[in-house]
Amino acid sequence: MTNQFDAVTLIRKKREAQELSSEEIGWLIDQYTHGDLPDYQMSAFLMAGFLHRLSEVETSALTEAMLHSGVVVNLDMIPGRKVDKHSTGGVGDKTSLLLAPIAAACGVPVPMISGRGLGHTGGTLDKLESIPGFQVNVTLDRYQEILASHGAVLIGQTKEIAPADKKIYALRDVTATVESIPFVASSIMSKKLAEGIDALVLDVKVGSGAFLKPVDQALELAQTLVGIGERFGKKTIAYLTDMNQPLGHAVGNWLEVEEVMDCLRGEGPADLLEVSHLLAGTMIWLGDKASTLEEGIEKSKEAVFTGKALEKWLELVEAHGGDSAVLQSGSDSPHHAAYEIKVHADRDGFIGPMDTFELGMISVLLGAGRQKKEDPVDPAAGFILHKKIGDPVQLNEPILTFYTDRESMIERAKTRFVNAIQIVSDRSSPPKLVTYVVDAEGVRPF
Repeated sequence: MTNQFDAVTLIRKKREAQELSSEEIGWLIDQYTHGDLPDYQMSAFLMAGFLHRLSEVETSALTEAMLHSGVVVNLDMIPGRKVDKHSTGGVGDKTSLLLAPIAAACGVPVPMISGRGLGHTGGTLDKLESIPGFQVNVTLDRYQEILASHGAVLIGQTKEIAPADKKIYALRDVTATVESIPFVASSIMSKKLAEGIDALVLDVKVGSGAFLKPVDQALELAQTLVGIGERFGKKTIAYLTDMNQPLGHAVGNWLEVEEVMDCLRGEGPADLLEVSHLLAGTMIWLGDKASTLEEGIEKSKEAVFTGKALEKWLELVEAHGGDSAVLQSGSDSPHHAAYEIKVHADRDGFIGPMDTFELGMISVLLGAGRQKKEDPVDPAAGFILHKKIGDPVQLNEPILTFYTDRESMIERAKTRFVNAIQIVSDRSSPPKLVTYVVDAEGVRPF
């Protein structure tokens, strides 16, 4: 792209709350991707865009520029409608590990490029890497080979996929410009569109453990994401799902893999299975393997009931170099924490509101997550939540068990856990798991 614009003029234009053209945004992204625009000027543009929100046109232009900053994978040689799912991140959210094998077992190709945990949210790649031998860093050629041979693939972002997004995200992270819906949406969608998908299911979390906690902000993000997907010709559906408490019982990488195995045997937590069947059913429907959403959900349940989803999961683990034997019933766990600590109720009552964000941050304290991208994670660390909102509890009954190698953090973690989970006198109903659906037709209560 020729040097047809002036960076200072474009930064000033956005600073004055004027709309940039698609060509102007494309030029900025191209210049930055190739190292011709310095960090300080891109930082200035990001702050101007943060303070004077990008328009719908600008957001689409930013998405397209980041999408085409690298390779856009062509999966036309693989039969079927390729469908992926993206979650905005939560605590105990391990649905990706369930959806890929379920949808693939139903004949839907699932090309899934995922991320690592950061802050209070867990990352799909960290969970996968807790399986001994599982390789998430593969070439694009191998990505296509696994998808063609096994019906699904689960990898991390390669250097060829949306490199501009990778550079810009790192800059947003250190310039306090992360919490901008247009920036978030363009970052998510540039990577997803580059995968070679035909359709996309979005799981937008809402509540105390969500990235965007208020319902109105979560809905706005969902509408923005769906709008981008539809403008790029991809059928896109989003659900708002609850994150006022962890999803399932397990939080922590290997602990969550074990819970996935329980679910694939049909024995997992009801809330995790319900959300997973809805998302997988939608993928099956969008993948033209069901004529209605309801039929898609039934096919998802059947894939678990018959064991086909479990069989597909073990096949995928092997395809990625993982040791599927450690996942089988009766196998010894490959990860053991030095300390297993129970937190007990200090009174009779019912489990009330939880600070799910705080629970996620405690899991980081235990070693299960990272605060900086380069931080290591301990696959054995985390906690099992024995009680959920509305459950009765008695004095001295265990509320949760946490696992860590960090002896110095035990007392601190116990105190924070007690403060993050309220025990109340009156029983309240658990929060509704799915509240809204957003698609090309608009927003509807679910």
